[in-house]
Amino acid sequence: MEFFRIRKDIPFMKYALIFNVISILTFVLAVFFLVTRGLHLSVEFTGGTVMEVSYTQAADLPKVRDTVGSLGYRDVVVQNFGTARDVMIRLPVQKGVTSAQQSEQVLTALRAQDAGVELRRTEFVGPQVGEELMTNGLLALGVVMLGIIIYLAFRFEWKFGVSAAFANFHDVVIILGFFAFFQWEFSLSVLAGVLAVLGYSVNESVVVFDRIREKFRKTRNISTPDVIDHAITSTMSRTIITHASTEAVVLAMLFFGGPSLHYFALALTIGIVFGIYSSIFVGSALVMWLGVKREDLVKTKKESHDPNDPNAGAVV
Repeated sequence: MEFFRIRKDIPFMKYALIFNVISILTFVLAVFFLVTRGLHLSVEFTGGTVMEVSYTQAADLPKVRDTVGSLGYRDVVVQNFGTARDVMIRLPVQKGVTSAQQSEQVLTALRAQDAGVELRRTEFVGPQVGEELMTNGLLALGVVMLGIIIYLAFRFEWKFGVSAAFANFHDVVIILGFFAFFQWEFSLSVLAGVLAVLGYSVNESVVVFDRIREKFRKTRNISTPDVIDHAITSTMSRTIITHASTEAVVLAMLFFGGPSLHYFALALTIGIVFGIYSSIFVGSALVMWLGVKREDLVKTKKESHDPNDPNAGAVV
């Protein structure tokens, strides 16, 4: 399905160097903010107190969140679990305050608003658990990146695998850079969003790479930049349809999904936008800089000089 078809190829690769410089500067800034400011990690990574309370009727989460926030907690996670009456509250660690004192303080404030609140469970999550989650998260990112390189190396050619890996790594670092600069809370749901962006971004790269291979097989004596320009231009309609549809859903989660989905949707929003950019001006440009050519994708047979061979003189 196509909304439109562009007849003349857009010379994307003509401006590849300019956009690559922009990409490098953006990437360096993201790394700078990650190093200097760091990520604002959530309770899952830093440790804290987890409370489960139950209401006699459906809980008003914004009201619960405001009540807990009035106690001086800057970052607190309040969400339903199980039923609409059950609420889970995650509190960050406070110096000089025990987990029991935190839960008692919060429970008192909640009962001042609704005397029917019951405490179901409270426990302390140690920082060692958060360290294990962070390690496993980084390991997951590494495994995904390695899997992408191996898949594209077998599916196309090693130059495509390396290019896609750099493009995806670019997207991940940019997302993390945004979270470091604005000090948005980085939670497990955000980490899941980053992993989702990896898969989403590589899908766009594979579509473009497949068109590049197809164009190389169909034509001869055409330059690599022209082939890449044609591949990107021919997928423009598909890119607009798929990304606009996905972005519409993600923006709905961002604006109407509530605080629990806010940063998850924000990570996806940034990832989708930069995923389009990186597949064109990072992944495709790197393929060009690495010198991919027709011979890398099309196997040729040696010319036959046997007079009895009906295909003598032909080169495939």
